[in-house]
Amino acid sequence: MRIGIDARELLAHATGVGRYLASLCQAWAESPRTRAHKFTLYSPASIPEDETRFSFLNSSDPRFQVRVVPGSRGSWWEQMLLPPVVNADPPDVFFSPAYAAPLRLTVPVVLTIADISFASHPEWFRWREGLRRRWLAARSAQRAARILAISQFTRREIVDWLGIDAERIAVTPLAVDGAWAPPTSSVRDPLVLFVGSIFTRRHLPWLIAAFGRALARVPDARLAIIGANRTYPREDLRTQAADAGLTGRVSVEDWVDDARLAAYYARARVFVFLSDYEGFGLPPLEALTAGVPIVVLDTPVAREVYGDAATYVAPGDLTGIADALVRGLTLTTPACSATAEHLLARYSWAHTANLTLDALERAAEAPQR
Repeated sequence: MRIGIDARELLAHATGVGRYLASLCQAWAESPRTRAHKFTLYSPASIPEDETRFSFLNSSDPRFQVRVVPGSRGSWWEQMLLPPVVNADPPDVFFSPAYAAPLRLTVPVVLTIADISFASHPEWFRWREGLRRRWLAARSAQRAARILAISQFTRREIVDWLGIDAERIAVTPLAVDGAWAPPTSSVRDPLVLFVGSIFTRRHLPWLIAAFGRALARVPDARLAIIGANRTYPREDLRTQAADAGLTGRVSVEDWVDDARLAAYYARARVFVFLSDYEGFGLPPLEALTAGVPIVVLDTPVAREVYGDAATYVAPGDLTGIADALVRGLTLTTPACSATAEHLLARYSWAHTANLTLDALERAAEAPQR
């Protein structure tokens, strides 16, 4: 089977969808099930083959090839430049891993929708971006042969907000691997860690304020925030930290490479993810893999994904959040508990890659819609 893939998200600093797609491709590269398959990664520019996470491109594996279709990474490339190239090839099925797909493709499409925040919370988006996302996602979902949701929560959201028949939606959860497991000799610092793109829904101002309260009880604590700032309206976290008198205690970095990120996970004593809306929420699972206790908001999707392996706090409860931080910071040797180990055993990229391949094969074999 020939599988075409929109691989834009592998360019530059791959986060979110880029990591998801890279992990799927790596699992497919390691699977004997794909020996007879061919994967063509369509991209507006060459994908850097020296990236550690893209090792499936670094070998002589004939299953993977990159097809460059010059252009930008935006909707014009997706809707106008990409379709004629794909239709001229054409693959047996096309995989769009990020919310929208080219509407003019003549081959079956499998579409991943990670969440529908753009529909359920339009106030988090600039009006033009929100309108574009809602229009493209709705039409892409209507035309797709198969839709992938990364949680049962997102599956229900797609049904409720986009009106898609639940039978057309498969749940293919995100997963974790051993990349973040710390060395046995790692020494933990009194460090609170957040990793992930910075969205309004992830309430970093609450974390900064709660950290200030926790600092009174753990004076040597520090807070590290790592992620690109995509808030709307924009939140200036450095200024908020300075206004709270936390200069020198709070660091904010847009992006770090995997080696530095692994070092942060190895040093942290507690990981905090105060999101009130996620399709899944992968960073806390990465933290658990690294043996770091996690503190998350009490939401339906958090309960689905993290089960009993998390400490749950109520939205806006700064005292409760601060208390959870202090408990985590005062654990000098946090370790992955049996509960966390049992939870993590549920998430495997090999399993998710197989579920995704099931959907691709089913779409390729089904009559065109």
